[in-house]
Amino acid sequence: MAAAVAAVTLGYLAVPTHAAVPAAPPVAPPATPSAALPAAPSAVQAAPRVRWKPCPKKDPVEKGVLAGLECGTLRVPLDHAAPSGKKITLALTRARATDRKRYKGVVLLNRGGPGAHGRDLPRLFRAGLARQVAAAYDWIGYDPRGVGASRPAIVCDRTYQDPGRPRPDTVPADEGAEAAWTERARRFAADCAARHRSLLPHMGTAAWARDLEAIRIALRQKKINYFGYSYGSYLGAVYAAMYPRRVGRMVLDSVVRPSGVWYDNNLDQNVAFEKRIQAFFEWIARHHATYRLGETRREVAASYTRARRALADQPVNDRIGPVELDDLFLADGYGDHTWAAHARALSAYLVENDPRPLAAAWRPPTWLDHNNYAVYTAVECRDAAWPRDWNRWHADNWRLHRSGYRFETWGNAWYNAPCAFWAVPGGPPPRVRGRAGLPPILLVQGTEDAATPYAGAVETHRLLPGSRLLEQRGGGNHGVALSGDRCVDEAVADYLAGRRLPRDRPGADMVCTAPPPPGPGVGHRGAPDGDRRVMEPVNATGSRTT
Repeated sequence: MAAAVAAVTLGYLAVPTHAAVPAAPPVAPPATPSAALPAAPSAVQAAPRVRWKPCPKKDPVEKGVLAGLECGTLRVPLDHAAPSGKKITLALTRARATDRKRYKGVVLLNRGGPGAHGRDLPRLFRAGLARQVAAAYDWIGYDPRGVGASRPAIVCDRTYQDPGRPRPDTVPADEGAEAAWTERARRFAADCAARHRSLLPHMGTAAWARDLEAIRIALRQKKINYFGYSYGSYLGAVYAAMYPRRVGRMVLDSVVRPSGVWYDNNLDQNVAFEKRIQAFFEWIARHHATYRLGETRREVAASYTRARRALADQPVNDRIGPVELDDLFLADGYGDHTWAAHARALSAYLVENDPRPLAAAWRPPTWLDHNNYAVYTAVECRDAAWPRDWNRWHADNWRLHRSGYRFETWGNAWYNAPCAFWAVPGGPPPRVRGRAGLPPILLVQGTEDAATPYAGAVETHRLLPGSRLLEQRGGGNHGVALSGDRCVDEAVADYLAGRRLPRDRPGADMVCTAPPPPGPGVGHRGAPDGDRRVMEPVNATGSRTT
């Protein structure tokens, strides 16, 4: 789903008069209908299998973190409505079940995004779940079409996210500044169309759901189990609507609101992220003795504003300006595991006049970050119709900004703005609905999640009769399961083990109380490359995941 930081939204290029500027020449949309395209039995029998072999010790994309896993590839149609036509390649990994007597099948894993890589996930799930549950499944990670090691992989105009210098302030100072940002967004969209014209019409969630079905068939599974975070929750729900009788157990964590795909969901994020960043500032204020940034939330907010102004005058290392600071602190809206380290960096910069912790915390985008962002736009711009008149963007984002929702609003707008000029028409979005034969699905949601606000889980719970909603009350982290909440993790493990579901009740079916935020301190200064969280919703450059 759309999580935004410093980049662009949808809409037409804003010129000083806010007149609409024509988008790039359109690419013809695919003729694929939104309904499922079931394969005939003979096609299933003839479908290719995934040929597994040990992953390399040093993978070109994932480096050394795939050690101990098996790697494979699968060729799938570029256009599932034309199965004999052009093919693309999906890259997969597997951690095999070690308890064959209690074998329960495969679990396909998706980190979110859209655009997040996923081949490292089997190792993380196998290590993070209860041993008996982890041993009973084959855990399947994959890079979705366009992502990571899958081919072709999408990367567009890298200067949009990384011009090699601090990016202009995301809050437009005047009409000219706003027009300049929209022109950058238009160029990004045009570059994607020029580089990936044949792929863009087939990058929506419906195509991704059909890829899941192709993986199921290639693995020769009657039903597929699935675990999806963030955008992965929407992908899983769409797959369940398209192939209800092919769903086994399904966990959807940090749930996208289907009716908001995607423009409205981004506006909702602007409100939710303001609340979350203010909670972080309040936490810093409670630890004033450690950070000396202010004894109240407002004082800390003023310190943050002072840092932005200082960085505008003199960027750190000629790279880190106010927008890059926003990028860094956006991560704190996704999860509190970065709070101590980022508060320490801000304190060092303002109180001790030491920019080194801030410089160490921020990093320029990697190839994988650029790939993540290009795929994010390619999927979200294709999924749904975005406003093509920049007047709509201008009015909505200034309305929110002037209402006090300032931290995320304009950064989120620019993160999504290429969709205003996208060469491929968007929509209609794939539907989420209950269907005959669909088993109970487990939804996991923190009540204070900013990236996918709580209303998304409530709506999905209503749309999927028989589903169960596990609420983490007071939880503000994006991506709840496998993050150390024993109550949540045990409920998820019970569901995957087939032992029990939460009882069906009005509202949330089960409630876990979120653990408190971490205490103050220096915080981690970076983890080894192999020490990754299951959820990687945002990095220091502002690349996000829904």
